[in-house]
Amino acid sequence: MEKEWDIIEVLRHSRHDWLNKLQLIKANLDLGRIDRAKKVIDEIVIETQHETKLSNLSLPKFAALLLKTNWENHSFRLEYEVFQDSEYIKIDDGSLADWTKSFFNCLDQAIEAFQENDLSITIEPQSNGIRFFFDFRGIISNNQLMETFMASSVINAEVKELSDSELALEVFMPVM
Repeated sequence: MEKEWDIIEVLRHSRHDWLNKLQLIKANLDLGRIDRAKKVIDEIVIETQHETKLSNLSLPKFAALLLKTNWENHSFRLEYEVFQDSEYIKIDDGSLADWTKSFFNCLDQAIEAFQENDLSITIEPQSNGIRFFFDFRGIISNNQLMETFMASSVINAEVKELSDSELALEVFMPVM
């Protein structure tokens, strides 16, 4: 059963994330590591810019899914990058969000928990749709499960790489 997020829970998680970031900056300043504190601030600025670009894509279901993923109990850490601000591009937000949620669930079952598992999603708006690159690095213990998911997927995901430590996919969602 999928967890329903209310505004209080979202604000609680967001506040917790910001406090962690501020504590990291403060700790570096207290230790006299000014360059490291500046680097943390630069990383926060870049992350916030990507959040803004993601929110501006007019994909509310997909954006909400990505924004809350690291607050849920997944066996991977998610990062995402949006390459450019785009004009309004209408793609099937519901199908994309449902597929991505199913992909995350399958990935959770196929990888070893409590390992350094990282998933990066690069989002590249184009004139005729949006291209998504999913790049996983970690320990994949059940490649067959991932292959079965891809073979039965309603969205065409082109597998670029699948090994015991890497999964790379490309998904293109055309303009509706």
